[in-house]
Amino acid sequence: MSKAKIKLRGISQYHEVDVNPADDTVELNGKRYSVGRLPLDSLISGTIYGVLLNYKGAFAALGDAMFEAPYKGEPKAPVMYIKPANTVIGSGMPIPLPADVPELEIGASLGVVMGRTATRVGEAEALEYIAGYTVVNDVSIPHDSVYRPAVSQKCRDGFCPAGPWIIERDAVADPDSLDVRVFINGELRQQNTTANLIRNVPRLIADITEFMTLSSGDVLLVGVPEGAPLVKAGDRVRIEINGVGSLENTVVHEHEWVMEVSL
Repeated sequence: MSKAKIKLRGISQYHEVDVNPADDTVELNGKRYSVGRLPLDSLISGTIYGVLLNYKGAFAALGDAMFEAPYKGEPKAPVMYIKPANTVIGSGMPIPLPADVPELEIGASLGVVMGRTATRVGEAEALEYIAGYTVVNDVSIPHDSVYRPAVSQKCRDGFCPAGPWIIERDAVADPDSLDVRVFINGELRQQNTTANLIRNVPRLIADITEFMTLSSGDVLLVGVPEGAPLVKAGDRVRIEINGVGSLENTVVHEHEWVMEVSL
């Protein structure tokens, strides 16, 4: 068992609990529960920063395009974007599919939760600034361009499921060697590892805090692997990250999602 924090829907404070990522169970008030039986909300309280093209395969898939205008070369710093607060939902909550969109792209990512203010942090001490880790689904409407902010594709309501908990930093021996798997309706559709990151977790923190401050509660999405699977309404998505946890959500039509969250 590992120490973690969870938040139940409708309750403002969080609970410190023991969890077992291997079998998706939580010990709460002396009882053991499966994750699916708890109404979990997301614990994310800070700003969520995503990083593009941080998997070797995702960058390689661009081919020569990165060396053409407007950039004409590899990125000199992390290519970042923000997932605003309206996108965040918890484990088990539905993902809305907009009426004019046939499919959504699933973005499996390790979420690195900062534990204290970080400015100009060196790689050697970067992990000391981490509070813990969580599983994040960086949902987006499929799009081709990486040259301009994809706000309308990545920042829709409900487009950032996260959870089921934030597991403590020391429960994860090496964040740069974690297997990441995506299952759609029980079928394995994507598999990768954080060992394939271009900038590993310490370097990512060091490079980002070189030009901006990260605060306690902020979350870094380390990147989405190449070959992100597509889903439609009715599909159930499960993202597993070894030692961190499993995040499950079902895609529903947007009008059904609006009715549910309004209850």
